[in-house]
This record gives sequence, C-alpha cells and structure tokens, in this order.
Amino acid sequence: MKKTFWYPIVFMSLLTAIFTFVLAFLEVSTADKVAENQRYDLQTKILYVFDIPVEDTSVDAVDRLFSDKITEDGDEFIYKEGDSIEGYAFPVAGSGLWGGIVGYVGISEDYSTLLGLTFITQSETPGLGGRIEEEEFLSQFRNLDVADATEGNYVVYNPSPGGNVDAIAGATLTSKSVANFMNVDIHKFITERKGE
Repeated sequence: MKKTFWYPIVFMSLLTAIFTFVLAFLEVSTADKVAENQRYDLQTKILYVFDIPVEDTSVDAVDRLFSDKITEDGDEFIYKEGDSIEGYAFPVAGSGLWGGIVGYVGISEDYSTLLGLTFITQSETPGLGGRIEEEEFLSQFRNLDVADATEGNYVVYNPSPGGNVDAIAGATLTSKSVANFMNVDIHKFITERKGE
C-alpha cells in the first residue's frame, strides 16, 4: 500500500479502536473483582472502627465476620454483640487541603464515646496531611470520651482548653478540616438519633 496522506489517519484510527476495545474489555471483565475488593476494603475499615480484631484476612473470613457482627443501614453500620447494640458507624466528610476527605466514625450506643475513626478516601500530601491515615493519628480516636462535649466540640486539638487529641504537625489545614467536619457530622448524627 502506497503511503499517502490518509495512511497515518487510518492507521491511528484503527490503533485507537483496538486499544479502546481492549480497555473496555478489561473494564468489563474486572468489574466484579474491583467491586469485591472495594467491599472488602470497606468491611475491614468498618471492623477497624469498631476495634473488632480480624485474625483471618481472607475475603470470605472477613465477609463472615462482618456479617456476624455488623448490620448495614443505608450508609450507616450497626455493631451488635448478640442482641445488644454496641455502637454505630456513620460517614464523615469534608474538604481537605487538596480535595475531599471521606471517613467513618464509630460511636457507642449511648453516644458518649467515639469508638474509632478511619478514612475511606483522601488526597492530602503524603508525609503531611496524608498522615491522617496513620495509626498514630487514628488511635487517638479509640475510646475517646465525648460525653461532656460542649457546643458540638467533640474533637478539640491540644493544647486548647478541653483538648482531647493531637493535630498533625505541619498539616494545620488538614487537621483543622478533619476536626471541623467531624464535629459537624458527629453533632448531626447524635441530634438526629436523639430526635432533638
């Protein structure tokens, strides 16, 4: 075939069509596995929020443990031991420095104690604001007494009066954002549950 003006156009069009088909095929063929991985990730994070130990990290074992202990209610989760409700996990979300931050907070059945915190998505600077996903930061929210919180100030950074957690050094905006949207969302959850 003699190379003409049309040859590169036809060649690139065919190449584009082939790669588009391959990408579409891969997306469709892996959709179930992607959904399974996303569900597994969410289940392990909700179990973490409630401090439920995961000994066997296989997909089936996590799914069984999750099903035995947790009930889904829309975008909220209820943790039960037998017939007794131990706590609730609900979404918290807001803006960080570089984008949205979405997480889950666990709270005791009587709304007096934060059981734990985890983040589902965040795009903060690694090594700075991205440290909100590190155990050192998250562990501060494990069994955090909020019974005496005033005016919706459940999370207050030290050394402020009433401070109960430490902010991340060098990530002031991310730390403030996390405290602000957590306080708003926790207050909203509690007032709606109590019917106030």
